[in-house]
Amino acid sequence: MASSNPRILLCNCEKTMRLDAHRIAGLEKDHIIHTQLCRAQMTSFEKALATGEPLLVACTQEAPLFQEIAEERGADQDLSFVNIRERAGWCPASSDPHPKISALLAEALTPVEPAVLHSIDSDGVCLVYGAGQQALDAARALEGRLSVSLLLSDASEILLPSTLEIPVHAGRIRTVAGSLGDFSVTVDGYAQMLPSSRGAPSFALPRDGAKATCSLILDLSGETPLVSAPAKRDGYVRVDPGAPAAVARALFDVADMVGTFEKPLYVTYDASICVHGRSGKTGCTNCLDACPAGAISSMGREIVIDPGICGGCGSCAAHCPTGAVSYRYPDRRGEIRRLQALIGTYREAGGSNAVLLVHDGQHGGDLINALARFGEGLPGNVLPHAVHSVTSFGHDAILAATLAGARRVVFLCPPTKAHELDALRMEIELCESLLSGMGYDAAEMFTIAVEDDPDRLDGHFALPALGPAIRPTSVDPVGGKRDVARSAIARLLESAPSAQDIIALPSHAPYGRIRIAAQGCTLCLACVSACPTAALSDNPDKPQVSLTEAACVQCRLCANTCPEQVITLEARYNATPAAMRPQVLHEEEPATCVSCGKAFGTKASIARIREKLSGKHWMFQRAEQIALIEMCDDCRISAQWEMEDTPLRGGARPRVITTDDYLALDREALTAEDFLKDS
Repeated sequence: MASSNPRILLCNCEKTMRLDAHRIAGLEKDHIIHTQLCRAQMTSFEKALATGEPLLVACTQEAPLFQEIAEERGADQDLSFVNIRERAGWCPASSDPHPKISALLAEALTPVEPAVLHSIDSDGVCLVYGAGQQALDAARALEGRLSVSLLLSDASEILLPSTLEIPVHAGRIRTVAGSLGDFSVTVDGYAQMLPSSRGAPSFALPRDGAKATCSLILDLSGETPLVSAPAKRDGYVRVDPGAPAAVARALFDVADMVGTFEKPLYVTYDASICVHGRSGKTGCTNCLDACPAGAISSMGREIVIDPGICGGCGSCAAHCPTGAVSYRYPDRRGEIRRLQALIGTYREAGGSNAVLLVHDGQHGGDLINALARFGEGLPGNVLPHAVHSVTSFGHDAILAATLAGARRVVFLCPPTKAHELDALRMEIELCESLLSGMGYDAAEMFTIAVEDDPDRLDGHFALPALGPAIRPTSVDPVGGKRDVARSAIARLLESAPSAQDIIALPSHAPYGRIRIAAQGCTLCLACVSACPTAALSDNPDKPQVSLTEAACVQCRLCANTCPEQVITLEARYNATPAAMRPQVLHEEEPATCVSCGKAFGTKASIARIREKLSGKHWMFQRAEQIALIEMCDDCRISAQWEMEDTPLRGGARPRVITTDDYLALDREALTAEDFLKDS
């Protein structure tokens, strides 16, 4: 992204856009609107380069040309681009493009912290997996560019060449693990081809469970994908063997996957606030359930994210109740600030009834381009917001966009990713419940458009029926995910038409309280020890357990840990100040030792133990034995010591034999009784 205060270069693209500098927010009245910046007026761009100032060019079609000119001139300042033509300038004649153009420029000028990159090395060792002559031909075509091995799932109908440059094996892949540069493959029925094969290939004796490693896999089998979410697994290229053009493209792509590559770390993980597990018990599994690529695995108390497998869908971060998994492409703070700049600037520039269109960069960009070139373009009130993946949106970002003034939020998703939307749907359901509980009509505020036809997009932009208006404002997205979400909720509550103190939420919501059935609770405090957010607390002076509801993330660790199974969860949002203070869930009077008066348990627990053991267990038959139940640890041991049949006292121990005893043998004979006498 551009740094602060860059110079903006605008062009009306040979007057195909109606641009007036006076009506674009943030521009000086004498700001020049070019007509052919990329051609006849290229000198204007070159002069801007000469200033050394960071530049924002409002054109993406000719970005390669501008970058080439900058490289030729040796320019080293920040150079960024924003598309205002297809997204705003080419619009219906009845629309005013200036509020939206102002918004798009403001969004582009909002700085975002770049994601950290990690390096991946691929040595070019490639496994080609498929059947018949096609697989053999593909493997031979790659030889010379890659180090290729061929694994045939079906070796029939193959004409072997007189010179075979690649090793050929038979077998079927059982499992595949890893990603680009680090694949591990397990093969059943593995056998090497015999060099004496004459007609059809002949193979040695097969064996199961053979293992191998490689950097690349070209899957031409046409069977079930070998990995989950194959389109997201770098280094695994799967193609329909019946599509020659697709096979040719795959060969071209695979041949270039050699060397060192940089990939963003899409998410980061903070184990200190993770609520996945404690003490061998499993709590939250939201990220594991949401990840379509299988990049997340459980390690007991924590989870592990494989950056090589992660494709950046962001479902894990969107659905994480604490923010332990956090999206970094871009980060939460930068994303929400971009949203607020986009919607807020549109509103301040005179725009109304904003519809936020969140879309994957490539898929959504192609549909918007088609609308602009072959139709009237996006409606003037539809604000496109490009992201790496729409499923990265959590309720914190959705509520921030709503608070900023979006009347409707549309998530545009390609049909190929329709199976990845469960987490996003749950986040939308949470937002709808929160807003409905405040008195807003949220039934039509959010929608997911699974479309690849630009002509069908208009149907998703219809505004919901007019209801109570939200007073637009912004929040400072500092702190964790819950901090940002609570800030947005608090602002929404300020202007809510009929806010409820307690808002019922769906069961998957990360807000709520727990209930403890008092009649079954022994106040063992296992739940307090298990709570990873310190929402549950005890009282060192009294048998008591309390809950700070604002800290509860509904992870279920307390319920899963409770030995009596008396804890239940209730998802809700408590908007009262009481949610910030500990509230007693269960307490009892302490039991005191009948001997010394020391508090050592609860009256109810001691009474239950006495009822179950008195006269029913061999150790608690006499009155003096039963009295032990109501004593503290110290007094119980002392009382047992004084009992006649106590097992704590044994008989007199034999005297220890010493060297003097053996020396005495030289003086006089000793008997066994001598050794049993006291020393």
